Amino acid sequence: MSERTAVVSALSLTKEFVRGSERVHAVEDVTFELNPGELIALLGPSGSGKTTVLNLLAGWEEPDDGRLLWEGSERVRGFAGLGWDELALLPQTHGLLNELSVRENVSLPNRLGSLSIEDERVTQILDELGLSQLADRLPHEISLGEQQRAALARALVGSPRVLLADEPSGHQDAVWAPGVFKALRHACQKGTSCLVATHNEEVLNFVDRILEMRDGRIVVTGDPRPGDGSPSLARP
Repeated sequence: MSERTAVVSALSLTKEFVRGSERVHAVEDVTFELNPGELIALLGPSGSGKTTVLNLLAGWEEPDDGRLLWEGSERVRGFAGLGWDELALLPQTHGLLNELSVRENVSLPNRLGSLSIEDERVTQILDELGLSQLADRLPHEISLGEQQRAALARALVGSPRVLLADEPSGHQDAVWAPGVFKALRHACQKGTSCLVATHNEEVLNFVDRILEMRDGRIVVTGDPRPGDGSPSLARP
C-alpha cells in the first residue's frame, strides 16, 4: 500500500459471467490503488476486462469477490450513490440528452445535484475541449467525436474527486486525441484522480502509471516510460 491515502483501493476484485454453459472470468484478483491527483491508464485488448473494472468501481456490476475502498472505507456496491463532485463517469455510450444543447448537457450536474457550477466554469471547459462554437447545438447536430468531448466536459465540469473514463479518445482524430488526454492531465493537476481505460498508446505521454490487463488480470504495472524518458509498453 502506498504511503499516501488512496482515494480508491481495489482489493482482489473478481467477476465472472455465465454464457450458456461457459463461465467467463472477466476480472480475476485485480488489485490497485488510485491516489489523489493521479492519472492511471488501464490498458489492454478488447475483452481483457478493462470495462468490467470500471463497471465494478461505478457500482454498475457487483464483484463476486474482493473489496472496494473509498479513502479507506469499504463500499458494499462500488461507488454508486456518490455525488457528481466526488465521482464522475464517462461511458463509451456518452449518455448525452438529445433534447438539450451541448451547453445544457455539460451543465447537467448543476441541475441534478447539489453542485453550484458557475457559467464561467462551463464556458471554460467548453473552450478547453473545442466546443465553444457548438455550445447551442443539439447532440445530433455535432460529430461523434464532438459528442464524446461534450460528455467529457460534463464529467469534468464539477471538478470531481475521481473520474472513470472508458475509451475517452475512441472517436477523436489525431488532433483531438492528445487534446483529450491533455484535458485529463489538467484535471489531475487540479486534484481530480483519473482512471482511464484506453487502447490509445498516446496516453502514455500523459499518465503517471499504467495498469495493463490480459485475460482479466493485471499483468503489467508501473511507470509508462523507460529510463530514457520515452513512452513504452516494454514488458519487465
